[in-house]
Formats: sequence, structure tokens, C-alpha cells
Amino acid sequence: RYGLITGRYNWRSTLKSGVLTGNSTALIPSDRSTIASILKDQGYHTAFIGKWHLGWNWATVDGVPLTADGWGPRDFDNIDFAAPVSQTPNDLGFDYAYGHAGSLDMAPYVYVENGQVTAIPDTVTVNKGHYSWWREGPTSPDFDHERVTPNFFERSIAYIQDQAKEEKPFFLYLALPSPHTPILPPAEWQGKSGLAPFADFMMMIDDYVGQLNSAIKEAGIEENTLIIFTSDNGGSPAAGLDVMQAAGHYSSYIYRGHKADIFEGGHRVPFIAKWPAMIKAGTSRNETICLTDLMATGAELSGYELKDDEGEDSYSMVSLFDADNKVDQFREALVSHSINGSFAIRQGDWKLIMAKGSGGWSAPKPNTPEEADLPEVQLYDLASDPGETTNVYAENEEKVASLKALLIKYIKEGRSTPGAQQQNDKVEGEWKQIGFVD
Repeated sequence: RYGLITGRYNWRSTLKSGVLTGNSTALIPSDRSTIASILKDQGYHTAFIGKWHLGWNWATVDGVPLTADGWGPRDFDNIDFAAPVSQTPNDLGFDYAYGHAGSLDMAPYVYVENGQVTAIPDTVTVNKGHYSWWREGPTSPDFDHERVTPNFFERSIAYIQDQAKEEKPFFLYLALPSPHTPILPPAEWQGKSGLAPFADFMMMIDDYVGQLNSAIKEAGIEENTLIIFTSDNGGSPAAGLDVMQAAGHYSSYIYRGHKADIFEGGHRVPFIAKWPAMIKAGTSRNETICLTDLMATGAELSGYELKDDEGEDSYSMVSLFDADNKVDQFREALVSHSINGSFAIRQGDWKLIMAKGSGGWSAPKPNTPEEADLPEVQLYDLASDPGETTNVYAENEEKVASLKALLIKYIKEGRSTPGAQQQNDKVEGEWKQIGFVD
């Protein structure tokens, strides 16, 4: 999410591992350019609807900033829900913003619209279901967990219908809280997939995406509207991946690992783009892209020239939209990052992992006996070994050295695109598994 909004790798921020919570303060400073701010500058109306999960600053009862981490049910007692919220999406270029702070399993369960809570929490809810669980926390009367995804789609469709009547272009960032936990397919979708509640939930999402597409077509703007459907990480074990695998469905396809891991299963996600005026239906490209690339893409399409301190890791995808357009090399390399802060860099078919194991939730997990005696790094040829089964670091020392040097270069220079050197956000200590202090 950070990369999509800023065009900058998430690990350049102050958050070097883990995730934010519903209590977290704003991760993106208001003076940093975003895809929304540059499109707004170019005359677009900009909107965010959905799951933010990039932090914002709650007002507090005693005026003291929150220090509780947001994982416990009492961590929200000092929030003044009647007061305006600051450092919201509105401060980052969004004309309109409506959503909730963290994941749908992270309290507080309230909607914030243009910096104001829509309804003061009047109860505390918690769900302990196997797939439908969420943490205990304050809940507003207008916040129904089962209706959150439908609510976001319905508001997005209404927004599109309204904006289609205006003369100016618009940009909508619809950030779904689903299919993240809690997995809540309504009664009419339960059992539809024949696999698991997660798959039922995905079918529901697919249906709503169809409704959104229909709204665009009915509004008469389909031909020149670019729609992108994608995800921020691979499938989660909390979704019951083992249950679906037993039924013959593999969410990670042939790739190793899942959400939170440094392996391909944690990072390869669908990226589907529809734009009848530019993209021929049914075509595809075999290029390595990143969600950071959306910012440079928006800049090129709107005629905006990115400055040196904007979109430092963003490459425009416009050249890829025409399947007949030959592109020699789209990006030099791609850097991945796992939940514990481990790095990987991919260049062409070669991928170097700066960790012994998964760096996340699949085996071999960090700091476990099964990881202890493994080599310090992993090198895979994804052309011949897309499943990352055979570590070939020992017989390719020069490749290991060159990829590590390129990774360190990207970190030190504060960017992976051409341009003037930039500063990463400050952090104390070493960058994990790299061996130098920033």
C-alpha cells in the first residue's frame, strides 16, 4: 500500500518490518508526493475508499499522542472519536476519503470520512470464529463487519456514477479489506465455491467487481477508463490454504510460500488491467512489475514529470499496455521484502534472497532449528526453478556478489530509478541481513 501510494519501496519508510495497526500514526508525511497528489495537480478529482492501513493520527482525550501498540482491547481508551483525525488521506492528495484505519480484524471498527468519524463507537465487539475472527475493540453503530466490503463497493459505484457526470477526469483508489480476515461471505455466497469460505469470499468480490465494471460501462466512460485489479501480497494461511490444497486448489500456483514470506508465493499476485482504448483484450506481458510502478504510470498518462524526490522506485507501465510494443528491459531489477525485514532482489531470472529461510511464516521460519544450519543466502534461477527448490548460491558466487552489490546500491542511493540520490527515512541500527549501517 505504501509503495502504490508513493512510488517508493515500503522499506525506505520508518517501518522496516511488521505491519501497522489501527492505532498507528501516519507513516507517510504530508509533504511527500503521492499518486493522488500528482493526479490532483493535473486536474483529476481523487478519491480513496476502503482500507487505509498506512496510519493516521487519532485525537486523544488527554492530548497526549497514543503510545499503545493497538493489539490489545484497551489500547483505544484514550482516542477522542468526536474530534477530527489528522494526517489522513485528505492530506496526501485525496479530495475525498472514506475508510477504516487498519485491517478488518484490527480495532477500532469505525469509518472515517474526510477526517471525521462517521459515528461514535457505542459498543465493543469481538469474533472468535475460525475464519471470521476479529480482535476485540470499540465499534461504531454504522460499522457492520459483514457489510464493509459491500459498503465500499456500493460507495465506489456511486462515486463513479457521480464523477462520470463531471467534465474533469477522476482517480479512485478502492482498497478492499477483503479477502483478508475476517472472511465473511454472506449467506447467498456460502458454499458456492465448494472449496472453503475464503473461496466463497473471492467469488463475492468477483461479483462486485463485475457490478463496478457495469457501472462504468453504463455511465458511458468505459472506452477511456483504465481499471486495474491487483493485490498487495500472496494468499494467507489464515484463509485455510491447506484446506483448499486438499481440494486441489493452490492459491500460490507453482510458487513457494505465501503472504509474509520472501518467496515468490508471497509476492506474485494477479495484475489485470482493462482499458479498451489502449489495451487489446486478451493480451498479456511477461514483464516483472511492481505496485510502486503505478505512480510513474499515472504521471505519464496525466502529463506530469516526476521530480527526483518523487516515485523513486516507480517505472511507468504505459509502454507495456500495447502488447505489440517491444520493450528490451522494463526495469533493471526488483527488490522484495518480507515481514521480518529480509530482502530479496530479482534481476532477469536470477533471484537472491538475503536470508536463510522464508523470512516470514512458512518453513523454514526465522530463528528456528530447521533454519539454523542453512546457508546465509539463497540464489535461484527462476527460469528453470520457479518453485525455488534448489539453492545454487555456491556455484554462482559472482552472481551472488553482483546482485548483493546492486541491492546495496539501491538502498544507499535511496532510489532504484535514474535520478539524483535521495535519503531513506532514518532508522537506527543495521538493515537486516545487508551488513551496513544507514
